[in-house]
Amino acid sequence: MEITVHSSKAVKPEPDYGGHSDGNASVAVVPLSVFDKVNYDEYIFYVYAFHPPAPPNAVLEAALAKALAEYREWAGRLGVEASGNPAIVLNDAGARFVEATADAEFGGSTVALLSTGGKVLSRLYPSCDGVEELLLVQVTRFRCASLVLGFTMHHKVADGPGMWNFMVAWGQATRGVAIDPVPVHDRTSSLFARRRERDSRVKFEHRGAEFKVKPRGEGPPASDGVGAVVRADDEVVVVHRVHFSREWITELKSRASQGAPSRQYTTLQCVAAHLWRCITEARGLHGREATRIRIAVNGRARMVRPPVPEGYTGSVVLWAWPATTVRELLDRPLRYAVELISREVARIDDAYFRSFVDFAGSGAVEKEQLVPTADAAEVPLCTDIDVDCLLAIPFHKLNFGCGPPFYFRPGYGHAPVAGAIYVLRSFQGDGSVDAYVPLFRRTMDAFKKCCHSFPMTTTTGARL
Repeated sequence: MEITVHSSKAVKPEPDYGGHSDGNASVAVVPLSVFDKVNYDEYIFYVYAFHPPAPPNAVLEAALAKALAEYREWAGRLGVEASGNPAIVLNDAGARFVEATADAEFGGSTVALLSTGGKVLSRLYPSCDGVEELLLVQVTRFRCASLVLGFTMHHKVADGPGMWNFMVAWGQATRGVAIDPVPVHDRTSSLFARRRERDSRVKFEHRGAEFKVKPRGEGPPASDGVGAVVRADDEVVVVHRVHFSREWITELKSRASQGAPSRQYTTLQCVAAHLWRCITEARGLHGREATRIRIAVNGRARMVRPPVPEGYTGSVVLWAWPATTVRELLDRPLRYAVELISREVARIDDAYFRSFVDFAGSGAVEKEQLVPTADAAEVPLCTDIDVDCLLAIPFHKLNFGCGPPFYFRPGYGHAPVAGAIYVLRSFQGDGSVDAYVPLFRRTMDAFKKCCHSFPMTTTTGARL
């Protein structure tokens, strides 16, 4: 399949559009919040496909300018404010708008080609190599008139929900309807400010969680720029889409609840625990080795004093790191892993978020020269896995006048990172779930053999 790029241009915010400004339009910079600062300094990639008839490119471009007028951050550039703190410069330099065509139908063969996450997929969203734009979008028309939108978005500007709100706003502007939710841009309000000294309570340890000591001496390991650490003996990472039917998930949740009949576990908790076990087994790790699963926790649903506005445009994410040993993970029942995940995610509550804000604003980060643990150059997940949950994303709300997307695919920049998993609801609409699982090729065959198998255990938890 050949993809031909026909044009690439900067789209700037439409002047005088909107009316939803919250006083931010005249501000030269938006200082990054404490949550923005600990987020990954990298780009995120998404691909959506829509059935015809789709609006012309000129309509999409004009609507993008209107959406950027409401979300000026995405038309800005990363920089610093007068005090030297990191910020988004609201210079309206624009987002990149790329127009392309594909000489193929968007059917089963195309989906199969994209499923491996190779070079063809990467040509459906703009490259982030050497760019300054914080948002780059590519509009690709297929021979069957299907429309594919590829997004390249910088993670310092927003977390997943913040990115999603912008994409929905672009669709709303295309359809000529009011943008909802109304964007809230203020990242320096009391929402994320350290509490007064007498009220400040750092109740949790944030060193080693969100922050680490800045490495001294040798630089970071060589990286391909998107988190996959390069080694001389490194193997190719391949991506496998695992489809879990609604019936299979029901059975998995039932097995996870054995011994705890009054406890209801979520789909994410059970699927994440199952994938953690399967990948660990497929990797053939030593029993005494430590293994962790990293799960993003959305503060929008956790912070309550005060709550985070629905339309907040920045990041409000911290992470849970359930950990155990390989032997404990594999020799004990599935419920053990599910409980680990459930307990650690529940621990990242309003008190934990507030403790993080107080610690980040205490001066300790600067004094101790701490840096974020979310370092894209240091995530070779050799013993760990990372789960990005998209189960709550309301894909039906993304509408450019041709209905919701019928296909979604996460992108991976130059190369996927082994163990960095996306979990989302299947577009079949029947309650099933898809998981995109990148692993080293040497591990993938073993993973495929066990990913649909239910764990068999004795009453004592030893694996049979």
